[in-house]
Formats: sequence, structure tokens, C-alpha cells
Amino acid sequence: WQTLGTDEYPMPFSTSKQSNKNGLVEPDEFFDVPELKDNPIVARIISVFDKNGDGKISFYEFVWGLSALTSDAKLEEKQKIAFQIYDINGDGFISNGDLFKCLKMLVGDNLTDIQIQQLADKTLIAADKDMDGKISYDEFCDFTKDIQIQDLFSMNMFENAKE
Repeated sequence: WQTLGTDEYPMPFSTSKQSNKNGLVEPDEFFDVPELKDNPIVARIISVFDKNGDGKISFYEFVWGLSALTSDAKLEEKQKIAFQIYDINGDGFISNGDLFKCLKMLVGDNLTDIQIQQLADKTLIAADKDMDGKISYDEFCDFTKDIQIQDLFSMNMFENAKE
């Protein structure tokens, strides 16, 4: 195993970043991590990690979230995280509005709002098997079964540490 110093592992729970020493991380502290600062959906990922909804990430929430993103995590864990990222209002379904907002985050100004809405509409039509106007978790899993979610929602933080 390789020992990593805080300068090699610039994660938000570094004690040098904790000014309040309460074990909680403010969401904006995640943007201090170079690998995260330009990620368009990092704010959504943070909100998914924030299980108790207090607007801060506890160490437990941080570890729980990262464990679902590791390369060893089960596909179902990754599907749950991916679904929660798209389910912006947290009602257990992905609506057309949820899709639009998430797609807007992902594409930024590269597409017009009309193009994004068309993409959201087409996605909803393709994924909504029971035609109730929203995508359930089961429909999401079925729709994404051919997409390599385990690769898209994976990271290997300790790739070099196994040597």
C-alpha cells in the first residue's frame, strides 16, 4: 500500500480545510478539488450524498457516496446514484422537468433550450414504458441496461495504491 499525504489527496475532509472542525463539509469546498471543480453535475452529486438534507456533507455521507462510485461497487448501487442525480426533485421519479434540468447542466450552452427539451421529450418517450409521463427507477434501469453505467459512474481512487 502506498501512503498518501494530504497534498496528494486533496479531498474536502482534509483537516486544513475544516475551519469549523465539526466534521462537516460545506458543498462549495468540493469545488476546491481540481478533479471536481469543472464537473457540471458535481452539485447534483453533492445533493445526492447529503442524505439528511442539511446542506452539508458529513464524513459518513461522504464515505457512503464515494463507496457507491468505486470500481468495486455493485451495478445496482451505481444505478441508484445515477437515478437520484436525474431525479432532481427527489420524488422517486424522473419527470420531463427533471430530465431537462439535468441535461441542461450536462450540456451547458452547447445546445439551445429547445434542443434540450426535444432531447428530454425523446428520452421520456423511449424510457417511459407505462406511459405515465415519468420514469420510474425500474424503467430507468431497463432503459440504461445497455449503457455502461458501471464505467460512467466509477472511479478508482486507489489505482496506484495497489502496487
